Amino acid sequence: MPQRMLVILTILLVFPLLAFAEADGPDHWQVKGVEAGDVLNMRVSPFWSAEKVGEIPPGSQCVKNLGCQGGLTFEEFTTLSDEEKQQVLKERPRWCMVEYDGVVGWVNGRYLREGSCE
Repeated sequence: MPQRMLVILTILLVFPLLAFAEADGPDHWQVKGVEAGDVLNMRVSPFWSAEKVGEIPPGSQCVKNLGCQGGLTFEEFTTLSDEEKQQVLKERPRWCMVEYDGVVGWVNGRYLREGSCE
């Protein structure tokens, strides 16, 4: 009987943790969609009007992911039309906190894709 109780307690303790687990994205990003001669601006907060704290050159790798907010939910991504997705992204853009070259700031997530750091 004690073994059975231990198994039940283990399930009860572990299951809630699994139920609330979320994917938090890749460890590193690569900058995409920024033209040569331009830069991806890093900002102090996740708003276009926020103070600029740094810049990331186009195509840069090894941009450390510190977490994102906004953007599409999984349900929206899998059920909405492309037009509807674009509307949601206009209303609720995805911003990501990143670290690049020792500077931490927020960037618009549409300029990021999964990258690496070697």
